[in-house]
Amino acid sequence: MSTKTTNEFGGEFGGVTLLGKAHSLSALFIVLLRATIGGMILFAGLGKVSEWPFDAAGYLANIDPASPVSGLYAAMASNAALMEIVNVVVPVTQLLIGVALIAGAFVRLAALGGAMQMMLFYLGGWSGEALALFDSTLVYAVVFLTVAAFGAGRVLGLDAYIERIEVGGQALVEKFPRLRYVLG
Repeated sequence: MSTKTTNEFGGEFGGVTLLGKAHSLSALFIVLLRATIGGMILFAGLGKVSEWPFDAAGYLANIDPASPVSGLYAAMASNAALMEIVNVVVPVTQLLIGVALIAGAFVRLAALGGAMQMMLFYLGGWSGEALALFDSTLVYAVVFLTVAAFGAGRVLGLDAYIERIEVGGQALVEKFPRLRYVLG
């Protein structure tokens, strides 16, 4: 395996140009990161399904009052109809996100869903202490966003093939350019 640096990446953010060169092993590590975070959320979903019925009401009703979402989550927990939906949506989305990331299909969409779910867990778990600002759910959210930003589904993933599916003589992402936001 070559260790020659050939991949460049960068962009301009707030008037500052950021440029970098990725190591040739970067592709391997982004695949490992995608599979690891995908496996983490897949097994979280499997754990909820294996202990069915899953019930998020206890978690939502007992959020630390210092959390900025404690009132919202308590209101959600007291709404039985909403809890029926939440109790299905949480494990199902965790399973779908995990499978998508492991397979490398619809990676950006799946990673965004994972980041959103981790941010909701992060806000619910925040106790207002400065040291609690950087807990594991925040780190997981950043990992999900990193996987999305690097288009990790194009490296040993199904997104590389999905993007090239021909529709009317054009590659799928050429015919429908907005799909680049969910694939990759």
